Amino acid sequence: MKRYRNGEIWDFEHEVAVATNRPVILGLDGGTTSTVCICMPIMPFSDALPDPLPVLARAVAGCSNHNSVGDVLLVHAIVLDVNFLYITETAARETLEQVMADALSKSGSNRSAVRAVCLAVSGVNHPTDQQRILTWLRDIFPTQVKLYVRNDAVAALASGTMGKLHGCVLIAGTGTIAYGFTEDGREARAAGAGPVLGDWGSGYGIAALALTAVIRAHDGRGPHTMLTSTILQTLGLSSADELI
Repeated sequence: MKRYRNGEIWDFEHEVAVATNRPVILGLDGGTTSTVCICMPIMPFSDALPDPLPVLARAVAGCSNHNSVGDVLLVHAIVLDVNFLYITETAARETLEQVMADALSKSGSNRSAVRAVCLAVSGVNHPTDQQRILTWLRDIFPTQVKLYVRNDAVAALASGTMGKLHGCVLIAGTGTIAYGFTEDGREARAAGAGPVLGDWGSGYGIAALALTAVIRAHDGRGPHTMLTSTILQTLGLSSADELI
């Protein structure tokens, strides 16, 4: 186990006394808008689950989708001629590491108490994505910690089926994705390819269509729309030119 890129993130482990040696698990839901990490004690499945569940701590951070970290990073990547994928993955990893450290710190625990980490993040679309994150997590946590990395849609489905991956989930948030599993374990997905290749029906997609309609109306290439006045008023702008 070692400190990853930002050693200071884990300084609390040396400065704050751990309240107890109770074993804990970390669960993360990472998306394009926000990332949430909860720290919970381990509970045997043989016992009835309490309601509400005993959450020891909850921490929130920003975007952890390495495909959508931010346009500012893209600008820096172009100016500095740096690999954009590397920059966005670094920013996403720093967000994930920080939110895990915050949850452990708030719960009075440290990495030695962790028994399992389940990371459900949008943008995990391929086995290579999973492997990169697993390799990175292995550098942070002790070798005996069990690590799980999946797309956040899988976690969303499991949360509604008490862990059984059978059925279909449809997510329409900042991005959008449909994900499903058959009873014999086969899986399929649609959309979820990001704002450029396909997040139709998402908050981003709807907003992009609305802004496009305003610009087309302003240019005379489309019909006039009441979206113009509504959007300009909301954004505090006086002309559609200011959207560009």
